[in-house]
Amino acid sequence: MGQFQGNRDFTHASAACTGILITNLGTPDAATTGAVRRYLDEFLSDPRVVETPRWLWQLILHGVILRIRPPRAAKAYQKVWTAQGSPLLSISQQLVAKLKAQTGQVFPGPVRIELAMRYGQPSIEAGLQTLRQANAQRILIFPLYPQYSATTTATTFDAVSKVLRRWRWLPELRMISHYHDHPAYIRAIAESIRAHWQQHGRVEKLMMSFHGLPEHYLHQGDPYFCECHKTARLVAENLQLDDTQWQLSFQSRFGREEWLKPYTDKTLTEWGQQGVQSVQVVSPGFSVDCLETLEEIAMENRHLFLEAGGKEYQYIPALNAQSLHTDMLFELIKQHTAGWPETDASLRLEDEAALQQRQQRARALGAEK
Repeated sequence: MGQFQGNRDFTHASAACTGILITNLGTPDAATTGAVRRYLDEFLSDPRVVETPRWLWQLILHGVILRIRPPRAAKAYQKVWTAQGSPLLSISQQLVAKLKAQTGQVFPGPVRIELAMRYGQPSIEAGLQTLRQANAQRILIFPLYPQYSATTTATTFDAVSKVLRRWRWLPELRMISHYHDHPAYIRAIAESIRAHWQQHGRVEKLMMSFHGLPEHYLHQGDPYFCECHKTARLVAENLQLDDTQWQLSFQSRFGREEWLKPYTDKTLTEWGQQGVQSVQVVSPGFSVDCLETLEEIAMENRHLFLEAGGKEYQYIPALNAQSLHTDMLFELIKQHTAGWPETDASLRLEDEAALQQRQQRARALGAEK
């Protein structure tokens, strides 16, 4: 008894709302070895992220990786840490704040938007709890991963499910599993590149770099590789680029096994050695800038390219909290919440009088609230 949780804030006069849980990967709480170790422990312990048998992986993780990697990663985080803290968290907060500020202009009824991280804080459990307290009877889970992978989107669903299995009253639930080829997303990426061109000019090569995955994940059925290729092709078509002007690549490989190819760092080195003078790199799979874009792409890979003989290297920022990003997210939210009263102007919302009548009827039947 007592294993299922109820919403103690609910009353029969409470107006329902639609909840939107915006999620991202996560970040350490600080750019310190201890904080990075705690974050990596949670992240790398996820069986969706690393599919090695648990007993073996735990020996490797705690015996080797968490002893060696945290100090190195902490130094990398220190390069990009800001007065507001982690770029991924602070930019995500700015993005969600802009979405919250515009909900009343976009939707006819109450819509509550919350931010959560798959690993670290604010947690998915905390975000869902906030939505439940707001009487969100319909919830859309929106992971900011344009391309689907079991290592990102699926593990977000795992975390949501783990929380909801303890709730007594489950909300109606929907989830955006990917949007890699959605016209609004492709348009936003292409417009951000054009805006960069207008300010900084064009170069010889545009690289679209996506986060890598172990190659065997593809062979086991993960569609991520294919979705990255479709995104890149559609963006190139929107920009009217021919095959000589752009290249897809994969970054951030870890360990000794083969990962998805071509590798970003090796490709940039080869370009520099082959005489390519100028490069711009964009990472369409990252909704907001983070360690992998700001330190690895903007700093480390710039050094590799210039050291190999290149002359000009530019990183094109992620969509971040730009209006073209919020507009795109709202378009997706409206599409995936169609038919819900708070987001569909054709449906009738309960007014205050109807809510009071409902409470009176409930109390007549013995309800306390």
